[in-house]
Amino acid sequence: MPTLDRQDDVFTLDLGDDENRFHPDWIASVDAALGEVERAEGARALVTTATGKFFSNGLDLEWLVANGERHREYVVSVHGLFARVLSLPVITVAAIQGHAFAAGAMLSLAHDFRVMRADRGYWCLPEAEIGIPFTPGMSALIQSRLTPRTAHEAMTTARRYGGVAALDAGIVDHAVDEDAVRSTAAGIASAQAAKAGPTLGAIKARMYASTVDRLRDEDDPLG
Repeated sequence: MPTLDRQDDVFTLDLGDDENRFHPDWIASVDAALGEVERAEGARALVTTATGKFFSNGLDLEWLVANGERHREYVVSVHGLFARVLSLPVITVAAIQGHAFAAGAMLSLAHDFRVMRADRGYWCLPEAEIGIPFTPGMSALIQSRLTPRTAHEAMTTARRYGGVAALDAGIVDHAVDEDAVRSTAAGIASAQAAKAGPTLGAIKARMYASTVDRLRDEDDPLG
């Protein structure tokens, strides 16, 4: 399960050491950690990372198949997590140490900045390949954070971007050696920690107002 630690002004949220799929309990744990960061006072920022092969492999499809009657509720919770990260009143940095697929890749996009390992690991939106259409909220998130050209390629071709390719496409801000992923992310977070607070939250909420509204639409989350 996810864990949250703090060193000076930087919180580090570790998503886990397995595939870190979006099981309801996992979502609740991440949401609780975000609440702790949000309630903290003073200068602070957030680095989100993981331990092992995956940053996150996305939705928990096995759980979803077994709980089909909760599909709508589940999607609402996933959308809510994206919206909360996107509008969190602190600077957020995704430290992508391993594969980020599907909803895991989208979670990285909800962060303000992204640092990815250069030599191994892929960032990918495989929905076109696996036959699962993006929800309107997911589409809005992706298109609000990527250039039209990159969003189109990523969403329609299911391309797997390595770290350097992701940097070239503007998906991530830095592609670095494995041992520099967390430290680079922490450096970005620390440098911006003093900006935390209501003003930053308002700026982000207004900047992405239409995306947040679409993600928080509980009446028609599936389109």
